[in-house]
Amino acid sequence: MSELPDTLKIKTRPNYLYSILSVALVLFLLGFFGLLIAHGQRLVKSFKEKVVVIVELKDDVPEQEVNGLKATIDSKVFTKAGSVEYVDKETAQDEMKQEFGEDFLKLDMPNPFFDVITFNVNAAYAHTDSLVNIKGGLKDESIVNDVFYQENLVDNIENNVRKLSWITLGIGLFFIFVAVTLIHNTVRLALYANRFIIKNMQLVGATWEFISRPYVLRAMRHGFISSIIAGGILVLIIFWAEASLPSLGELQDWTLFAWMFLGLILLGVLINTLSTRSVVKKYLRMRVDDLY
Repeated sequence: MSELPDTLKIKTRPNYLYSILSVALVLFLLGFFGLLIAHGQRLVKSFKEKVVVIVELKDDVPEQEVNGLKATIDSKVFTKAGSVEYVDKETAQDEMKQEFGEDFLKLDMPNPFFDVITFNVNAAYAHTDSLVNIKGGLKDESIVNDVFYQENLVDNIENNVRKLSWITLGIGLFFIFVAVTLIHNTVRLALYANRFIIKNMQLVGATWEFISRPYVLRAMRHGFISSIIAGGILVLIIFWAEASLPSLGELQDWTLFAWMFLGLILLGVLINTLSTRSVVKKYLRMRVDDLY
């Protein structure tokens, strides 16, 4: 059987190149949105772990009991590792003088501060119900005078996270719908030029599976290539962003990105494959006259 003319080969190549690049662009946008979500979650976690709990101690508490309470707090699951600190009232007074000047406290006034233990909570416990329980448990300690935390900050974080979760869900579903639609239409356009070849193979007795197999295999290969292109662009953007803003490096989780990259590959291959099978079967069901 004679080979296709070179002019026909050259003509068909841009069609598949366009298909690969178009799918890569859609997957890139989907992956970029996933990166924003991942970094947003880590940023929210960082904000939550900035919530400070202040344990105010009674006067003249022995150092041994203070150290015992510090060790107890440090061992709790709600305490962020390495965040427990003890600040005596003299240090607190000196810090206030440095911030507001010597006139902040008159020399004839007694020190109004208390010795305190401060710590940050883990993100999973930075919500109102858990903090109320933590406060109640610490106030039961015999050497504790009172317990404070930033209630307004916690309430604001909870409200904003709740709103962002619904917004993110809506945008995510929209992106997935757009991605599936665009990839399907791109595959349909790529196969449009082959509709007569597909139908002719059916007319000479080839089975549907035999006809669709080479197109499905090519779709899987193109979906994989598109995913690699999309993932490569995402990696370049991450390196560029971290070089421009080094603080972003603290939010980056390469393990999570690896799983997301794998998800992009599976999604690209799956949508490409299912769309190709759907389009091929559509042409096989059509009458010859309807192909024109």
